[in-house]
Amino acid sequence: MNNQAKKILIIEDDSALRQAVSDKLNREGYKVIEARNGQEGLDKAFTSKPDLILLDIIMPKMQGLEVLEKIREDQWGQGAEIILMTNLAEDNKVAKALKLGVKDYLIKGDWKLEDVLKKVREKLNK
Repeated sequence: MNNQAKKILIIEDDSALRQAVSDKLNREGYKVIEARNGQEGLDKAFTSKPDLILLDIIMPKMQGLEVLEKIREDQWGQGAEIILMTNLAEDNKVAKALKLGVKDYLIKGDWKLEDVLKKVREKLNK
């Protein structure tokens, strides 16, 4: 399946970071949907049913883990591919996310856009 058919939802309140990741993925041919906060991200997840979600943990309106829990309660969401993006090396939050089926996460500041792209490709091309 080519990148054109793959939808990626970025739920991230940092507009500069969201835009940088979005631009990179768009250039690679992915269809990118953006959300500025947890509630908007949850709504867009259910309406667009993306192939992959990049999810920030700390956000306004609804925290990332709450978004994750609500996505997992839905039949579609149980199998949704989600990569967590976090500023925090908060092991308890990451551990909770792993229990909720998140297979991967990126600690902001530890990665470059190429790293994000590599993880996205790994998830979508398996």
